[in-house]
Amino acid sequence: MSGHAVKKIDEMEAVYGGAFKRARAELGVESFGMQILDLPPNYENYPEHDHEQDGQEEVYVALRGGGEIEIEGERSPLDQDHIARVGSGVTRKVWPGADGVRLLIIGGVPGGSYDAPEISQLGVPDPMAAA
Repeated sequence: MSGHAVKKIDEMEAVYGGAFKRARAELGVESFGMQILDLPPNYENYPEHDHEQDGQEEVYVALRGGGEIEIEGERSPLDQDHIARVGSGVTRKVWPGADGVRLLIIGGVPGGSYDAPEISQLGVPDPMAAA
């Protein structure tokens, strides 16, 4: 791959009904995780999760819209004026607001190498397509 890449977000390969853009793979990033999520207004089904198993910390940046991020049960704003970092063993859940939210989520393992999950690879089937 060349030393640079520029892609239009809405033209990136996506899964989960188009909500999960495979930005990392589309741009050829190998040293850290990076995806773009488009969540609809007031969506409640973003899974509460942590990364205890893989040691990954994440940074959440709202590119459009907004909402809240719940970290260990406490909600904080997540919009163009706020970004959030969440450590690996800490639970988090995103709550989109009335306009929905487009998030850039960047992740990596402190002091370790990044191992991209299968779902972030180009060409891997959409899990929702089988449902």
